[in-house]
Amino acid sequence: MTTITIYKSKNGEYKRLTCKGHAGYDAYGKDIVCASVSCLTINTINSLDTLVHEEMDITTDEDQGLIDCRFQNMLSKEGILLMDSLILGLTGIIDAYGKKYLELKFKEV
Repeated sequence: MTTITIYKSKNGEYKRLTCKGHAGYDAYGKDIVCASVSCLTINTINSLDTLVHEEMDITTDEDQGLIDCRFQNMLSKEGILLMDSLILGLTGIIDAYGKKYLELKFKEV
């Protein structure tokens, strides 16, 4: 299962995003859930960097299926929109394939 955790401050400010694990929907290279989650997550991080120029610290480990993205500053309005869009896409995957393969959690920090 892939677990995505979105960390927000008490006032709702995005602080961090982690993605851990492999979905296990199908065999490696054929797992459409894992590929979809990876695509959404990586595209969001790339968009935050390239289009919006947000400052982030990113750690990855492909074998463990880990992406850890910490935002260095408060996100811009555009950055918030990109994160909201990520959550919308991930929720759509959960609706289509179930919570067996993808868990979306929110934590207050």
